[in-house]
Order: sequence, then C-alpha cells, then structure tokens
Amino acid sequence: METSSNTTIYWSLLKLKNWNFYIASTNQGLCYVGSQNKLFAELADWTKKNFPVSQLVQNNEKLEPYATELIDYLEGNRKTFTSPLDYKGTEFQVAVWNALRDINYGETKSYSDIANYINNPQAVRAVGAAIGANPVLITIPCHRVVGKNGSLTGYRGGLEMKKQLLAIEKNSLVN
Repeated sequence: METSSNTTIYWSLLKLKNWNFYIASTNQGLCYVGSQNKLFAELADWTKKNFPVSQLVQNNEKLEPYATELIDYLEGNRKTFTSPLDYKGTEFQVAVWNALRDINYGETKSYSDIANYINNPQAVRAVGAAIGANPVLITIPCHRVVGKNGSLTGYRGGLEMKKQLLAIEKNSLVN
C-alpha cells in the first residue's frame, strides 16, 4: 500500500450499457470502485477522506486493465478478479473485506456468516459497517452479502445495483 504523502490516485469513468461508475487506482492496485451513476464527487470525497494528501489524475490507460476485468464481469464472462488491489482500512475492516473475497461467485452469505467466518460471531453489526465501508465494489463482492432471511439489505452502490450484480451472477451460472 502506498503511504507517501503525495500519493497519486488515477481515475477513469467506466461506461458500459447502463453501467457508469468511477474507478481509481494507486500504483499498487485498484483502490476504488464507485456506485452506479454517481457523480465524480463520490470519488473526490472518498479520496479526500482516505488519501488526504493526494492528487487525483484522470488516466484511462492506467485504469484499462481494471476496467477490462470489470467489463468482463458485467458481461457475465468473468467470475474472479486477478488485478492487484490496494485497499486501506482498519484491521477489522480488512479482515471482513478479505472474507468477502472468499464468497464464491453466484453464492450469498449473511452478515452473521461473515462474522462467524472471521471468528467474531458477536460482531454482526460491525461486519455490516465494515461492508458498508468497502472501497472496491464488485471486486470485493459485498453485493453477495444478504440478510439472514435472504433479503437484500443496504449496499453502498444502492439496492438496484446490488440486484443487477446478483442477477449477472445468477444468469451466467444458468447459461
């Protein structure tokens, strides 16, 4: 993870059919995937909070490998991501995000499943908060976490985005 005081955050707008969201990376890897159809301000605010002394630089070429993987996923042609990630968080958040990466494509888990997975069964609400702080939507698949009864619950990208992502996975497993 880059920790220098003058970190450059490279960004691009990914556009595919009805998908429009900002993605960003450091020199170490993808650090941010934004919410569907949100303004640039979402990325700018996140950057200010997480990389306070940084510079945002548009660089479509640098983001191309990440965009290619995300587009492949959105088209139902990719089940796993291989590009490097660079995410910052507390030790607990990182543990939760790593647990999310272990949820198989097309499967869902509950918040309590994740709490149990990280050996902290009492931390269901904290797991929810950590999931809500996930900076790298889709690639860290927090959309695969649902309520204990299987209901769709909050999602930083909005419930419509979550529904669409789960439908992509369901449809590509059927085909």
